[in-house]
Amino acid sequence: MTEPRVDELNAAVEKLVGRVADWTPSRWAASGASGQTRAERVHELVQWLADRAADAEGEPHRAVPRLDNDLALPDQLRVVAADLVAVADPTTAAEAAQRVRAVRLAR
Repeated sequence: MTEPRVDELNAAVEKLVGRVADWTPSRWAASGASGQTRAERVHELVQWLADRAADAEGEPHRAVPRLDNDLALPDQLRVVAADLVAVADPTTAAEAAQRVRAVRLAR
């Protein structure tokens, strides 16, 4: 049985992926209230998740490649989130779920 916080993180990631998976390049390029493009915001989240996974494993942070095609971002998000789920403690999983929800709800 998985930890409830990990389930919460998995659910948050799937909701975000469900929202962005069919976005066109122009939707990814749109800027929000923060001034960042949607693609920049999601990539920043992917990097943050990767950094938390590295921390949990006692490994150095490594840059997640910023691919030329924003349509790959949902896949990057899934992969990096799965890496974090495999090693996250409940507190980190809860914080990560909160971050993912914030990105999903950002305008």
